[in-house]
Amino acid sequence: MGMQDGDIERAIEAVRAEQGDRLLILGHHYQADAVVRHADERGDSLELARKAAAHPEAERIVFCGVRFMAESADILTGAGQTVYMPETAAGCPMADMATAEAMEAAWARLQVHADAWLPVVYVNSSAAVKAVCGRLGGSACTSSNASAVFRRALDGGHRVFFLPDEHLGRNTAAALGVPEDETAVYDPGRADGGVEPAALARARVVVWKGFCHVHTAFTEARIRAVRRERPNARIIVHPETPRAAARLADARGSTSQIIRYVEEAPDGSEIVIGTERNLVERLAAEQRGRVTIVPLTPSLCSDMARTSESSLLEVLRDWPESREVHVPEAIARDARLSLERMLAAG
Repeated sequence: MGMQDGDIERAIEAVRAEQGDRLLILGHHYQADAVVRHADERGDSLELARKAAAHPEAERIVFCGVRFMAESADILTGAGQTVYMPETAAGCPMADMATAEAMEAAWARLQVHADAWLPVVYVNSSAAVKAVCGRLGGSACTSSNASAVFRRALDGGHRVFFLPDEHLGRNTAAALGVPEDETAVYDPGRADGGVEPAALARARVVVWKGFCHVHTAFTEARIRAVRRERPNARIIVHPETPRAAARLADARGSTSQIIRYVEEAPDGSEIVIGTERNLVERLAAEQRGRVTIVPLTPSLCSDMARTSESSLLEVLRDWPESREVHVPEAIARDARLSLERMLAAG
């Protein structure tokens, strides 16, 4: 007979107590409560990247999230540290929408139509894509610091080539005042990206045609319906939400910015949130009695949901090599450049 939930919880906590500072468990905000309650550090991608790099004493780092996050932790940590994932099959469909080969081909095409390009890659990308970016002098970014990274590039006279999320790219460019006709969408499945040469020549920002299915669930029609249903509510959405819907919200923010928005809201507020369901439900529970929080639409990341308390315990009990995450040094070297530039942007 399998272990009961309470037995699993106690077994995990016993390992944490025995390992002490030698063990660091990182939990992304989109993880289920049963998993994230065991995390030493909880955060979004940027926060957890910083935490991974800030704990040199941790010999074993267990990343409860998806693969690109664990890869980043492996790249940023030292030789005496090993990164594990409870579920190595937990990936990111959006990250898979851009490959290193396709990025390099697109980069070559862009040079034909204009110069002064600088690549910026969302952390929701493979280590190989980050390596291309680093080698080309570019930076990674998260939804928390995308504006800072874009602004630094644009103020430096560069054109931004952003991938793989079209919507974060378009929302960030718009927030910085880049006109719509100076933002182009590059479709890697079409000849020359499906963009006319004249459009590429005038573009200050070119965004890859990729998306997150969690956040494309949030539509203009749903926001308008919520306005009718809850006229006193404030609506905040993640910037991976499509531009047409995002512009109708009262605010846009990364995972950590959404949390701060809720924490700073006056007592009695009503907030509708467009992001992953686990985070929305956790915030609703934490704020119950002070702020009313409801999801714009319940939308679950199935890859984040792969990690369970049971799979976390399996790693902590057996430390299987099959759960280790190792980025080859030839890739890690260049990818580290893009991540370090991201961290420097704040």
